[in-house]
Amino acid sequence: MEPVLWIVLGVVLAVAELFTATLFLIMFAAGAFAAAVVAALGAPVAVQALVFAVVSALTVVAVRPVIQRHRRPALETGEEPFGVEAIEGTEALVLEQVDADGGRVKIDGESWSARSYDGLQVFAPGERVRVIQVKGVTALVWRDEITGGDVP
Repeated sequence: MEPVLWIVLGVVLAVAELFTATLFLIMFAAGAFAAAVVAALGAPVAVQALVFAVVSALTVVAVRPVIQRHRRPALETGEEPFGVEAIEGTEALVLEQVDADGGRVKIDGESWSARSYDGLQVFAPGERVRVIQVKGVTALVWRDEITGGDVP
């Protein structure tokens, strides 16, 4: 009966992790599953609790930092940006007027849908803008001192 209780606890913790996405509760779920294995082997409750505590602590201390490091954006870790991260911060050329409702820009030779980042700025075709963020397939753009505005 005790292995079933540990498995239920592990499943509850794993499901709760789906709602938090902090990668913290899943570490305790791993501890609960380890305790279930020990319980199935016939260990007393004190040993089961000790295994739960030790495995949970080890995963929090050893595994979680590694996972967190891989979840950080490439720009934070000093790695080469990839995918959407590589686009954010680059310069774009306005192809069709961009405002709060939409528009088109060219980023690295590709046409992207775009919107004004703050919703107040309007960019005319030919202007250079900076990609601040990418949401889905839409680039949120902004005119700053680097891009300066009109293309010569």
